[in-house]
Amino acid sequence: MPTAPDRPTACLALADGTLFYGQGFGATGQKEAELCFNTAMTGYQEIMTDPSYAGQIVTFTFPHIGNVGVNPEDDETADPVADGMVVKWMPTDPSNWRAAQTLSDWLAARGRIAIGGVDTRRLTRAIRQAGAPHVALAHNPDGEFDIDALLQAARGFNGLEGMDLAKEVTCAQSYRWNEMRWAWPDGYRPQTDPKHKVVAVDYGAKRNILRCLASASCDVTVLPATATAEEVLAHNPDGVFLSNGPGDPAATGAYAVPMIQAVLESDLPVFGICLGHQMLALALGARTIKMNHGHHGANHPVKDLETGKVEITSMNHGFAVDAQTLPDGVIETHTSLFDGSNCGIRLADRPVYSVQYHPEASPGPQDSYYLFERFAKAMQEKAA
Repeated sequence: MPTAPDRPTACLALADGTLFYGQGFGATGQKEAELCFNTAMTGYQEIMTDPSYAGQIVTFTFPHIGNVGVNPEDDETADPVADGMVVKWMPTDPSNWRAAQTLSDWLAARGRIAIGGVDTRRLTRAIRQAGAPHVALAHNPDGEFDIDALLQAARGFNGLEGMDLAKEVTCAQSYRWNEMRWAWPDGYRPQTDPKHKVVAVDYGAKRNILRCLASASCDVTVLPATATAEEVLAHNPDGVFLSNGPGDPAATGAYAVPMIQAVLESDLPVFGICLGHQMLALALGARTIKMNHGHHGANHPVKDLETGKVEITSMNHGFAVDAQTLPDGVIETHTSLFDGSNCGIRLADRPVYSVQYHPEASPGPQDSYYLFERFAKAMQEKAA
């Protein structure tokens, strides 16, 4: 065994029997989940609090994680949703004027386990080659691990297929949102002159998506994922937004698809992102499929098939719309330049559209913010 100062205090066990040892930080304990990797160079706090990561542990390919600490303004939801994190280097003391807490203390206070000192390149290659594995992550300051039990726990994880996780991360009741995007020097300011009434269905909505809607002159009312079409339309909205979220879209679709189909009959503009994109596709008659290791990062090139423009986007999804199943009247608008997978659709004759990627970024490039303005323009033209 290693000497005491170098003894591993954390272990990541993959279901295939592979073990990674390192130094634990954050909370102690054990967690089973699906393992993915994220290639973003910034925004670890936004990534850890993105509700789309429910049921997953995130491997960060960029080594400098924790270097700017954490602060309350950068949370995408109230608490971390990702189940844990894996990093190359142990976090150093933060060096940033906005830092309010260290990453380790922040994780510990919120019950999230992390492991540092891992060969994340080797781990990423394993994920790419064999697909997103089921894993068990344990942190024990004493360095004692029951490896057989860890492997059993990893193999016992059921996986994300068939899991409806939107119900676990959605809001408990409806609420209004009027905070706009961060801007120097005032930070977040309230929307004071809204022009469009929007109902946002929360399958796991990121705060910066809601901020982008508010910045596009939207008066936003957020409803839970299980809202019915009657509840959505009772607000007399000018448009309906379908948010991002975690889990298997087919499972969430059991209750979301009938609602969306009824809303589509109202002829309102509809805009969806990520899981909302998949929900819209299912409602229109397409199918979704589980990807090998998904897309997670802030550097994904997407081609707009109608303009030829290439956008660099943020992505976070493990399922995709099967473009081969899109029915007549539904146009594929965007594809990934990494693997050709579907990244956007629209109806041929109505302002109903969605994208697989995250135009609000947070973290990532803002090439695609225009989609929020397109939504606002569609509502304006509909009202004219």
